[in-house]
Amino acid sequence: MSSERDEILTQRVQAVLDSDVRTREYGLKADVVDGKARITGIVDTLAEREQVRRIVSAIEGIRAVENGVAISTDGAITDDDVAFEVGEELEAAGVNRRHVGVKSVKGVIFLQGRVDSPEEIELAKAAAARARGVKEVISQLKLRPPGGYDDESLEAIFHHQVNNDREDEGEARMF
Repeated sequence: MSSERDEILTQRVQAVLDSDVRTREYGLKADVVDGKARITGIVDTLAEREQVRRIVSAIEGIRAVENGVAISTDGAITDDDVAFEVGEELEAAGVNRRHVGVKSVKGVIFLQGRVDSPEEIELAKAAAARARGVKEVISQLKLRPPGGYDDESLEAIFHHQVNNDREDEGEARMF
């Protein structure tokens, strides 16, 4: 009976690892014996290794986690390197780089800009998660309104095209 339960738990843990955006690209393997999950594979950072442990620990029925996940780094990686790699992943996935900007802060990626569809947001998030050195992806992407403009962007365009130097310096005049 215990081995049957372990097999069900193994399948559940493997399904979570294979579907979670933070772990699915690593091809991690799971095995469960007596409620203890043994995870093997390779990730890029210590933070990702710990993230695997937290994800698996949260699965109902898992009593303990033996984290056999190794960390493989190809040397030091800077925020500029991470942002560059995210940009490459976005382009490879077909994300319009004119719509999506990337900022990296200690491996946390911020996606910024306006896109045409919710699918483009999801595509950008998934692509960014595949880049080396990424610990987390935070989407600040907004949907572009039909027609491509909204009140905020029209106001910004007008403001920058008209001489508003005094307003920018805090000396705005009321008319």
